[in-house]
Amino acid sequence: MAHHNDTGKTGETLAIIWFEEKGYTILHKNWRHKNLEVDIIATKNNILHFIEVKAVTTLKYGHPEDKVSEKKIRNLINASEGYLFQNPQWQRIQFDVFSVTMIKNTAIKYFLIEDVYL
Repeated sequence: MAHHNDTGKTGETLAIIWFEEKGYTILHKNWRHKNLEVDIIATKNNILHFIEVKAVTTLKYGHPEDKVSEKKIRNLINASEGYLFQNPQWQRIQFDVFSVTMIKNTAIKYFLIEDVYL
C-alpha cells in the first residue's frame, strides 16, 4: 500500500478518536454511494455531519485542508444526497472538513472547519 494511503487511514482513525472524544456519535466510516465516499458520517446535537478528512505528514505542499477541492466538496454533497435518500429522517445536516497534521517528532495537530459549502 502506498504511503499516502497509510497516511489517509491513520488520519481517519485519529479523526474518529478525536470526534468521539468531542461527543460525536460515529455512524459510518468510509460510507460509499456509487463511486463516491464519505470519510465519516457522525451526529452531534441532532445534526448529521458529513466529514471529509485530510491528513499529511509534511507541510511541504501546504496544509491538509488546502487539498479539499471544489470537486471534492461537490462529491461530498452528492454522496450526502444518496445517504439522505436512504435516511430521510435527518432535518439538519452539515458538511465539515477535518485536517490532521502528523509531522515526525511533533505533536499531532487537528483542525476542524465546520459547515463548509460552495
